[in-house]
Amino acid sequence: MTDGGAPVWSHAPVRVGLVGAGTWARTMHGPVLAAGPETTLTGVWARRPEAAAATAGALGTIAVDSFEQLLAGCEAVAFAVPPNVQAELAVRAAGAGRALLLEKPLALELEAARRLVAAVEDATVVSEVVFTKRFHPRVARFLAECAQLSASGPLWAMDARYWHGGLLEGPFAHGWRLQHGALSDLGPHLIDLADAVLGPVTAVRAAGDPLAYVSLSCRHANGALSQLSVSGSVRIPAAHTMLEVAGRAGRLSLDVATLDHSQCWPVLRRDFATAIRTGSPVLCGIDRGLTVAQVLESARRSLLAGGAEVAVNSRAERRAGRPGRRPR
Repeated sequence: MTDGGAPVWSHAPVRVGLVGAGTWARTMHGPVLAAGPETTLTGVWARRPEAAAATAGALGTIAVDSFEQLLAGCEAVAFAVPPNVQAELAVRAAGAGRALLLEKPLALELEAARRLVAAVEDATVVSEVVFTKRFHPRVARFLAECAQLSASGPLWAMDARYWHGGLLEGPFAHGWRLQHGALSDLGPHLIDLADAVLGPVTAVRAAGDPLAYVSLSCRHANGALSQLSVSGSVRIPAAHTMLEVAGRAGRLSLDVATLDHSQCWPVLRRDFATAIRTGSPVLCGIDRGLTVAQVLESARRSLLAGGAEVAVNSRAERRAGRPGRRPR
């Protein structure tokens, strides 16, 4: 039997606690996790008790007084907080044996991301990173088409752009996003997709200003090249997000900006809950988050070095066979 095209959920819902009460918690994480049937929202904790209470009330759950109380009432924790706050608290949640639903980037410094990955591996808990676009059915089809194109001849290049005006004004124009810019906020989406299509990035050149516009020239292990540009400071009526892939056998493109992102959330919720209940691998485990963090670190170093090419650390930093991983 199916429910809306997916098999009927036959397991107990996963009890998830939510950390954060900002815009993303109220508009995405909270409503998605409260919608079920795969998950149920057990509580909300935030550093501002009044915000936690308002968010919990809107979602039909309770606000709790401490992070420890949140952990005591759940099996998994979803994070909708600044990256370095996430990195610190998620280490504690993993140590308590809780599965993790994480935002990108994992942290604002590579070492913090590495500590989080080590904690997840030591605890052997399920982890998933919300690379939003990867959970849309059209993106999944596009990646499958790229794999078919690659089977007919090598892929040579990807050109990808993600531009919008969200850092100029609005609910996300504050805090860590304004401090670190589009490279840390939007860059992870394009880096993840470039890696998914062309394979691991081995070196990167970066140019621009993270608070205005950044362009990344990436070299991949198979010799392919990707050109990725991001900006959150372009005053346009709607986001512009385009992927184009070229190879010997032809060309493919995807207008990501036309996707209905509400179609991502049921896929994400089902993927995360299924991994917890059955032990199956997730689509975007914490290894994906670390891969992106390594490229981001090299891009930042390239910016500081005036656009010089910087190698991406490719050392094996994860042990095989851990929950929350899906082999490439």
